[in-house]
Amino acid sequence: MASTVRPESSGSTRRDAGAIVRLARRAADITLADLGKRVGYTAASLSRMERGKQPMRDVLLLRNLAACLDIPPHALGLAPQRQRAVSDRTDATRVGTQTLFGEEGDDPVRRRMLLAGMAGATTSAVLGPPAAAHAPAQPSLSGLEDLLLHRQHGRPLTPDPTPSAVTAAVNAARADFSACRYDTLARALPARIALAQALGAHGYPEQAATAVAELYTTATRLCIKLGEDGLAAVTADRALTAALGGADALTVAEAHRMVSSAWRRQGHYARATDVAVTAAQQLTADRTTDATERLSVQGNLYATAAYTAAKQGDRHTAYALIAEAEATAGQLGHDALLRGTVFGPSQVLLHQVSVSHLLGDAGQAIEHARRIDPTALPTTERQARYWIDVARAFDQWDKPDRCYRALLAAEQAAPQEVRRSSVRTVAADLMRHERALLGVRAFAHRVGALA
Repeated sequence: MASTVRPESSGSTRRDAGAIVRLARRAADITLADLGKRVGYTAASLSRMERGKQPMRDVLLLRNLAACLDIPPHALGLAPQRQRAVSDRTDATRVGTQTLFGEEGDDPVRRRMLLAGMAGATTSAVLGPPAAAHAPAQPSLSGLEDLLLHRQHGRPLTPDPTPSAVTAAVNAARADFSACRYDTLARALPARIALAQALGAHGYPEQAATAVAELYTTATRLCIKLGEDGLAAVTADRALTAALGGADALTVAEAHRMVSSAWRRQGHYARATDVAVTAAQQLTADRTTDATERLSVQGNLYATAAYTAAKQGDRHTAYALIAEAEATAGQLGHDALLRGTVFGPSQVLLHQVSVSHLLGDAGQAIEHARRIDPTALPTTERQARYWIDVARAFDQWDKPDRCYRALLAAEQAAPQEVRRSSVRTVAADLMRHERALLGVRAFAHRVGALA
């Protein structure tokens, strides 16, 4: 590899070297101290360079960083080695009018044009934002935190706590989540929960218990989306406490699913799996609720447990549980959006994509994804999740151009969904292919991967 710096490297490429090194180091899970030992610099010096406080002028250092972190030399302003194509050719599956999984005869120039077109559909800044641009702020959960700490007393409730007003509040929260309006949901949830809580004092204790549980369930799902795992554990506990105070069996079971998810996020996989499976089995003998709703809740519990087992690396349990979910979906016969939660055959396939990815079976994950029509998924949140799961599978399969196209499709479906940490991780990894993926730097800025 040549030791000279290319003439154009004095521009934006060199200025961005620190940010690229930081992303690559974090993706490789290497500390500043460890990297410093490898390249002969102190951790403090490398930290200043990553933050743009100290320029990276040492060509030998740049070469060493590129080698240690597997960064393409051109990304740091060095003369590149001959690059391999970032795509291969397989059978085609479409993203709208764009090809996602490749097409016979698809050449590199055409792929770059397709990526540029998709990037243009979501932003006009194909070549990247100005240096001062920042990622959108994450929705604030301070109002929810205040409510959990009982700091809301004395504030007037609007509207009055009537059954119809509370029902409307619950439905609005579900709609906001399904549409990925997470900022709107975060702002509105505290008042909606307070309204539902007040309903109990007005002579409707059972409806209040159900509404509070359902709103805290939605709050837990929001916290998980935003990566607030500690807060998710608290809201899941509040959901279950409220449900056990007078809600029906399905509301209790769904609250248990949130508790299971919270345990999983804390790394307690066996306990999380047990909570979900036990809740599903307890519903088997229940005949007090609508059969369609019961099957929907049961199926989601089994699918959640399968995902958790896959997260733990327990292949046998994961496949056994996803088979239970599939059998339940077969009894249901169709996808259904009930109580703000979706379940049915396509949802099982969606979980199979996730399970296969977690178990390292990227090719199998894509095969499952081929069987799903994302436009037929019943909510924006499910559609965006589909594209993100496809992107993660392609990232695992080392197919960066298809991964990027899937992420752009997810952003087009739900811009707020792609702010998640899992997307930021993938976007950071894609920066290694910046030259081949037009607009990827702008995308990384938008999702906060370069913040």
